[in-house]
Amino acid sequence: MSDIQLDALTEALDVLPKRCSGPGGVAGVVKDGRIVGARAWGYANLDTGQAMTAATRLPICSISKQFTCMALLGALGDPARFDGRVAEFLPDYRDSLPTMRNLCDMQSGLRDYWALTILQGALAEQEFRRDDALPLIARMKTAHFAPGTQYSYSNCNFRIVSEIIESETCRKLDDLYREHVWQPAGMKTAVLTSDTRHPEDGLVAYEGNDTTGYFPAENAIFWIGDAGISASLNDMLAYECWIDATRDDESSLYRRISVPPGFADGRPAAYGYGLARERIADFEFTGHGGALRGIRAQRLHSREARLSAVVICNHEPDVHGAAAGLIHAALGASGPQPDTVPAVWDGQFLAPNGLRVCIASGRRGATLSYATDPDNLVLAKDGALASASGVRVTRGDEAVTMERPGDNLTVRLAPLEVRDTADGAEIAGRYRSEELEAEMEISWQDGGAYARFTGLLGTGRFERMAPVGPDVWTLVTRRSMDAPPPGDWTLIVERDSAGQVTGFSLGCWLARQIPYRRVRPLDRR
Repeated sequence: MSDIQLDALTEALDVLPKRCSGPGGVAGVVKDGRIVGARAWGYANLDTGQAMTAATRLPICSISKQFTCMALLGALGDPARFDGRVAEFLPDYRDSLPTMRNLCDMQSGLRDYWALTILQGALAEQEFRRDDALPLIARMKTAHFAPGTQYSYSNCNFRIVSEIIESETCRKLDDLYREHVWQPAGMKTAVLTSDTRHPEDGLVAYEGNDTTGYFPAENAIFWIGDAGISASLNDMLAYECWIDATRDDESSLYRRISVPPGFADGRPAAYGYGLARERIADFEFTGHGGALRGIRAQRLHSREARLSAVVICNHEPDVHGAAAGLIHAALGASGPQPDTVPAVWDGQFLAPNGLRVCIASGRRGATLSYATDPDNLVLAKDGALASASGVRVTRGDEAVTMERPGDNLTVRLAPLEVRDTADGAEIAGRYRSEELEAEMEISWQDGGAYARFTGLLGTGRFERMAPVGPDVWTLVTRRSMDAPPPGDWTLIVERDSAGQVTGFSLGCWLARQIPYRRVRPLDRR
């Protein structure tokens, strides 16, 4: 333990209730297979005064994906043997089908089904049953990139994997979790809580923040494979200790899912078998985050440093930053100290995949808005903007280039002229997407544009739209069934040779370039 800074770690743990301000949370750190610090603060239920404890089971959400991959390898072995079954879930698919490994590595090219629930008319709080998922997935017809060529987060990958696992083994997924991971790891109280309407141990998840206050989150989705496990801090720290104990066994399940992933072109990937990879304090870490409305979770593990950190809260703070802070404290390392980024970098652009990209400079670096979560960039020594995850933005004489090695993507960004006003009457009306077999209505009155969707799951609420450039609009989603929500969608208007609006392309990072065609202009009364 001579290489760990216990005093600094203790201080970092003690400050978590302030750093992760809100109803309650848990956190712990494992070094060399031993728990060296743990905390449980606040309340599982603010109204009843039920305390948050190390035994309180919280949803770990998408951290469940790695457990699904371990169940797959433990119960069925080589996933390639089941590649042929993927087609069963995509009966109308016209593009190349992904393999099982593509699904596990987020390289399928399938659009995320939680993002698509918005376009299928879902309300954030409505019930999403187990039987609702597969019909939604079955409507997919095209990919937003060829499988194996890029990375994009897609929860339906793991829903398909879990269905194949249960079908091939004739066993329930939680039984396989228990056999292959929970029991060997000593996760004594871990359970599968697929129905988010009924959290374990009386836990209440809270939306809101210190400005708006905190209020109970009403979740009603059923998820399995992509999420669903509930575990206590005691369970999660036991899991981290088990990972360390089996670190030298190449046949151990965590070692097997930790094998370095790659893309079809041979370039290294940053995500594989339900694990994300990143460097923190000069060490490589594997781990994953998790989110549901009112829940945030993060675990990180370094085999090289033999160090793990876990942070879970029943509200929505930056738990990744908190977990990384614990790691920096334990290792006696300091985080990056960003400089002021000059305003010359500010601007908005269009990427070739139809997504709007924004760069905003500040006193402590710059923010790049492209994916679901913004990238924090700093000035690199060569004058480029760079992030800890490898994202780079360079500016040449004629072009701005964005490199995202984790996505296997390097693109030139086209400058997008800023427009704050536009004639929304031109785009008002009803549109249909054959890709989704769903419709969208755009309304316009006195300068205000709004849109709502109708589809497999009903008719959603109106969401606000805003012009941002010539024939480019954003549509904003701040709450959805899953979390975090997709955020800003980019809508690019399409016109015929006479300049009349015929349709548009709509997309976000999770679900790109979905075509819509106009079926009726706005009724004028």
